[in-house]
Amino acid sequence: MTMDIEVFLETVAREVEGKKVPIVDLIAVQTNDPFKVLVATILSARTKDETTAAASTRLFAAAPDLAALAALSEEKIANLIYPVGFYKNKAGYLARLPEALAQFNNTVPGTIEHLLTLPGVGRKTANLVVAVAFQKPAICVDTHVHRIMNIWEYVTTSTPLETEMALREKLPLKHWLTVNSLLVAFGQSICRPVSPHCDACSLHKDCPQKGVRPRRIPGTPQHTNNTDNTMKRFASWNVNGIRAVEKKGFVTLLKDLNADIIAIQETKAQEDQLSAELKNIDGFASFWHSAERKGYSGVAIYSRLQPIRVLEGLGEPEFDCEGRVLTLEFPSFFFVTAYFPNSADGLKRLDFKLRFNQKFLQFAQDLARRKCVVICGDYNVAHKEIDLKNPAKNTTNPGFTPEERHWMDTFIESGFTDTFRIFNQEPGQYTWWSYRYNARAKDIGWRIDYFCVDKNHAQHVHKAEILKNIMGSDHCPVQIDFRIDD
Repeated sequence: MTMDIEVFLETVAREVEGKKVPIVDLIAVQTNDPFKVLVATILSARTKDETTAAASTRLFAAAPDLAALAALSEEKIANLIYPVGFYKNKAGYLARLPEALAQFNNTVPGTIEHLLTLPGVGRKTANLVVAVAFQKPAICVDTHVHRIMNIWEYVTTSTPLETEMALREKLPLKHWLTVNSLLVAFGQSICRPVSPHCDACSLHKDCPQKGVRPRRIPGTPQHTNNTDNTMKRFASWNVNGIRAVEKKGFVTLLKDLNADIIAIQETKAQEDQLSAELKNIDGFASFWHSAERKGYSGVAIYSRLQPIRVLEGLGEPEFDCEGRVLTLEFPSFFFVTAYFPNSADGLKRLDFKLRFNQKFLQFAQDLARRKCVVICGDYNVAHKEIDLKNPAKNTTNPGFTPEERHWMDTFIESGFTDTFRIFNQEPGQYTWWSYRYNARAKDIGWRIDYFCVDKNHAQHVHKAEILKNIMGSDHCPVQIDFRIDD
C-alpha cells in the first residue's frame, strides 16, 4: 500500500496539537531574532528541551545580542550554558561565533552554505535556522524525522543526510518548514524510539510500522505477544556516564525497553553518587560494581528476576579495582555484564586488555561448565571487517588490532556464540559512533557491543537487535529475546 503523506502529516498535526513544541520553534515564536534562534539551535544538540530552555534563558540574559556575546569569556559562557550536552565544546563554538559572523557583517546568514561555515553548525542546525529563523524552504532532518519517515516507508534511507536528500526530491514544498517540528513532537510523545505508543496513534491501521516494536498496552501482561512465560528480554547499554544520561530521561527509557534484565556499562559512578531514582526504579532490583577510581568505568544490572547469587569481578584485583564485570546467578543461567578495557591511544593498554581478556575467558568457561551463560556488554573490539565502517584504516587502531580480533576468534571458538550474527549478516550494523566528525549522522560506526551465549544454549535465542535509534550515549543499546529453562 502506498502511503499518502498529506493524510499522514495532517493526522500528526492533529495528534500533537497542544503538545510541547521543540524549544527552537518556541524561541522563534517569542522572538524573530536569527541570532537567538542560531544560538538556541547550537545549544539544543543532544540536549533535552527543558535543559536547552533554561540554558538559553541564562545565556540571553547575559548576552542578548552578538556584541554582548563577544564580551563574554569562553569560561563564562560554559558556566551559563551548563549542563547542556557537550557544554564545553558548545562554549567554544559560541565564543568563536562573533569572529565567524564578522564576514557576514555581524549578522546571521540566511543560506545553508554560509551557515555551514560557522563553528558548531552542521546540516541539521543550518536547515533548522533557515527554516525557523528565515522561513525559507529547508528540510531539517533530525533522528525523529529520519526514523519516522523510514517507519512510514516514505523513504528508505540509512542516514539523516540521505533522508534529507530524499525528502528534497519527494516531499511537497509546503511541508518543508513544518515537517521537523511536527515529527519531533510526534516522536517525543507517540512514535517514540522505544516502545512507541502505536495503540494510541490514529495512524495505527495505515502505518507500515517498519522495524517497530510497539509498547506493551497498559493493563495487559508483559510480553503479550509471547505465550511462553520462559521467554525473557535482555538488554545491554554502555551509557558513558549514568548520571549524565539520567538527565536525558534514562529512567523512562529503561522502563520503555520493557526488558527483564538490563545491563549497564561505563556507569562512571560510585553507589553513593547515585540518586534514589537511579537506584530504585520501580519493578527492578539494581546491582552495582564500581571502579575504585571515581568517574571511571563501572557496571550495573537492573533485574526484574531475583538472582540467587551476585558475583563482583573476576577474582583478580588487577582487574576488579576497575569495576568491569558483574554476574548474577539464576537457577538455570548466569547473566554477565562486562566492560572490556580499551587498549587506548598508542595501544598503551593493549597488554593489560589481553591479560583481562584471557582471565575473562577462563571465568566464562568455568561458568559454562556449570550452566547456561549469557554474556553482554561493551567488548571494545570490532570482530570482523563487516563490524566497522572503515576496516582498512583501523588495523592498527584500538579495538581493531590483530591481537584483539584474534582473542575474539578464540572466544567464539571456545564455545560462545555472537547472537546478533545468528540473525543478521549485513554490513552497516553498528553500536558505537565517535562523537567527532558527525559520525553518528553519517553512520560511520563500529559494532563493539555484543550479546554472546554459550553454544549449547544458542538455540534459546529467538531474536537479537541493535536499537540504533536510542540516543543519549555514543553507544546504543543491544538486546535479545531468550528462552530460559524452568
